[in-house]
Amino acid sequence: MTGPPPDGGVVRGGGPVPESAAPRARLLVLRALGLGDLLAGVPALRALRRAFDGHELVLAAPAGLAPVAGATGAVDRLLPASAPGRAVPRALDWTGPPPDVAVDLHGNGPPSHRLLQDLGPLRLLAFAHPETPEIEGPPWYAEEHERDRWCRLLRAYGIDADPADLLLPRPRTTSPAPGAVVLHPGAGAPARCWPVERYAAVATVLRERGVRVVVTGGADEGDVVARLAKQAGLPDTDVFAGGLPFDRLSALLAAARAVVSGDTGIAHLAVAHATPTVTLFGPVPPSRWGPPAHPRHIALWHGPAGDPHGRRPGPALLRITPDEVLHALSGLPGPTRHPEGRDTP
Repeated sequence: MTGPPPDGGVVRGGGPVPESAAPRARLLVLRALGLGDLLAGVPALRALRRAFDGHELVLAAPAGLAPVAGATGAVDRLLPASAPGRAVPRALDWTGPPPDVAVDLHGNGPPSHRLLQDLGPLRLLAFAHPETPEIEGPPWYAEEHERDRWCRLLRAYGIDADPADLLLPRPRTTSPAPGAVVLHPGAGAPARCWPVERYAAVATVLRERGVRVVVTGGADEGDVVARLAKQAGLPDTDVFAGGLPFDRLSALLAAARAVVSGDTGIAHLAVAHATPTVTLFGPVPPSRWGPPAHPRHIALWHGPAGDPHGRRPGPALLRITPDEVLHALSGLPGPTRHPEGRDTP
């Protein structure tokens, strides 16, 4: 799957509903953010799927995330919605009757609350905010881990949610580099980008040890990928720039020996495939966005916290050395496979 059909598309189960059938109740979930945000929201999405199994679950998110939404097994249809940065979309292209249930997994309001309220849902689940006193949700805690936050929201409304329910099924696509260590130097902001020369130093040592190293980068990260590949002397076959399609990227990470990256969506996708990871944090601490506690995931961070939107690598990130990353990699275990083909938490 490379994206939604023109009408938003069905990404989970079932075919078209016969015209004679009664229309399904609809559940609208707002999370119009990035890859890492969607993956951090998977436990909440699955909890909603279980609680409202008879509803059509519609996810308002960027159109490019349709394949990811489909892989969660929780979403029926993606409603394209996005805004610059982490802003709330101005409007949603919702048609037909109001949602039976709307859930704000985007933020603590009030703009995201009001965007959903404008659609007239019969029921709205959201955190409390003083500017929307009509919503009697739980309080928002700024320092809470992202996965825990949204599960707590749902539990406040009587919906059982497990933050550990985050793994994705094994990809069917063959990996272009099975057993390689994947380095991903890019991130959503310069403050979260570890210096390229340090990634290159890690790559050089690994290759001297006989380990295959590949580098990945998004559509707008060609320059940083090229610099890393040149400094590390990587062959063209081990350079995946320009943003791999989701199926190939997912397969690459799922079959990797380990993934080294900053605090970005690639780290979350590797965790979702139970691939060993070394994630370099700074300026945001792993207590808010880090991997679950497990021997195969190592989060490196030397606080204090800083500006996540800064134009230069944060001081905490710069305290991480190549030797520290190499030491972390040497201590990682391999992934454990579930007998049904799904990795264990």
